[in-house]
Amino acid sequence: MIYTDTYDSPLGKIFLAGNEAGLISLSFTQNFSGNTSSNVLDTAKKWLDVYFSGNIPDFTPALAIKGTTFQLRVWERVRRIHYGYTTTYGTIARDLSCRSYQAVGGAVGRNPIAIIIPCHRVIGMNGSLTGYSGGIERKAALLKLEGIKFPPASL
Repeated sequence: MIYTDTYDSPLGKIFLAGNEAGLISLSFTQNFSGNTSSNVLDTAKKWLDVYFSGNIPDFTPALAIKGTTFQLRVWERVRRIHYGYTTTYGTIARDLSCRSYQAVGGAVGRNPIAIIIPCHRVIGMNGSLTGYSGGIERKAALLKLEGIKFPPASL
């Protein structure tokens, strides 16, 4: 069974979906009706409460995402970007021995679990806020919430 719910964040409504195994989607852009709350979605909403209060969550909801082997590798690498830090598509490509930062960008862009898999922390080589399915304004707001200055000091 697929469970769905919404979360009212400071950046707008977030749509959540999950199943018995874990969270399968967290997005600013999906739009569905219905509220079939579950423990998985309740845990995700608690995580979002902690995050949007400006704190670092010390737990992660169970995830039940599906993707290609490459996408799963990229998303796992993105999960390791610490709160308050950024990295680039090129750095991830090098870390994964991938010749194409564009392929990494494609996988990052298909991330089904926004914020928890922090694709907002992946930026362009020149520090630009390239692409974000929830909109560049939200990406900037999420980075600001984490105390990241522009351009990031890491570049």
